[in-house]
Amino acid sequence: MRKFRIAALALVGVLAFSACTVGTQNVDTTSAEGEIRGTITFQTWSLRAAYRDYFEKLIDDFEKKYPGTRVKWIDQPAEGYADKISADAAGGTLPDVVNVSPDLAAPLAKAHLALDLDRAAPQYRDEYLPAAWKSSRIPGMKGTYAFPWYLNTGPLFYNKKLFAQAGLDPDDPPRTYDELFRDALTMAKRSKGRIATLASVPTIEDFGRYGVRLMNKSGTAFTFDEPKGVELLRRYKKLYQAGALDRQAFTSTPEQAGRKFMQQSVAMNPGSALDLDKFKKDAPSLYKNIGITDAPNNTGSPNMYVQGLMVNAAGDNKATAVAFAHFVTNAENQMAFAHETTVFPSTKGALDTEYFTRQDGTDKTRVRIASAKSLDTAVNYTPVLLSEDMKTALQNAVTRALRGDESPEKALKRAAEECNRLLRLG
Repeated sequence: MRKFRIAALALVGVLAFSACTVGTQNVDTTSAEGEIRGTITFQTWSLRAAYRDYFEKLIDDFEKKYPGTRVKWIDQPAEGYADKISADAAGGTLPDVVNVSPDLAAPLAKAHLALDLDRAAPQYRDEYLPAAWKSSRIPGMKGTYAFPWYLNTGPLFYNKKLFAQAGLDPDDPPRTYDELFRDALTMAKRSKGRIATLASVPTIEDFGRYGVRLMNKSGTAFTFDEPKGVELLRRYKKLYQAGALDRQAFTSTPEQAGRKFMQQSVAMNPGSALDLDKFKKDAPSLYKNIGITDAPNNTGSPNMYVQGLMVNAAGDNKATAVAFAHFVTNAENQMAFAHETTVFPSTKGALDTEYFTRQDGTDKTRVRIASAKSLDTAVNYTPVLLSEDMKTALQNAVTRALRGDESPEKALKRAAEECNRLLRLG
């Protein structure tokens, strides 16, 4: 699914919902009572081209299960998806069931347009992984505002040969940040700066995996500039100065970082089963030395990417919308979708099935099993209130600190202040 639709998962625009809050204050966001009949609209996020047959059968099955229902399927392109949701919300044309990531659900919930499933459909909560269900909770608000749908996480590839050449155990990759920084500095020193361990600067997910408190509990302020966040940035600065972080990391795209990994000038890089196929074809010497692990963390929990289905609280047929959103995300239908593409179900027990645990010797299964294993304890580290502009502010601060233009303390403080200013603007 185009690297499990990373671009779509990362598309976090600042949705301007000031206009759409007018007239929604009295919407009942806590109830979905009524008969399961009538017509609803269902919107997906750039899925029709590749999965048309799957969704047409899914809709047909639902309509057969609930006679008298009809589902109109709308599929929007990835580009401009957030803007489309914003325009529909403002214009009162939001579909009944909407494919959202947690960051897109947040402004809809604040605008009283997202149904609170903790109150409207609590009977379904225990069907899903707890962390997945919680992923659409909004700091400062009570409730859960989307059914968890499909999940993903990226395995971390590492070059066993480069680890062995540096005197590191190729079968024991770093699992914590202490181990990562130790091994990265060792590799840089023993390769005389020729081999960097990492090709990307830290993101908000790294701060979360490191154990940094990212926001206060009320969701009114970002806190990644606290001492633990500064500590992480100082350690990355040390990596950069030692050559353990690639010199082009500030401007490197995922594609560029991937090429450096294939050229074997970088020892670790995230990826997917699609990358393994590419290594096998274009970099056979790398392929035979590939190791697969989770990204290091200090919390015991890898990162999780989440897609969900939100029910429009202002819709005219919420009972049918809830029934359909649950139908799409139930265990059977999520498992069927996982067989169609490289995603993972958010329902309890699904990741323990043979499909996600039994090796068959193929690269695709090798990565699927490694990713599924990590998802069992994964959490979504990206705050749902973090916008693209806020991410940019943090990225710029990281760059200034690592280059030495500002101290890590000052750079992170300025970034947090800017993020909090944007947060207040809403």
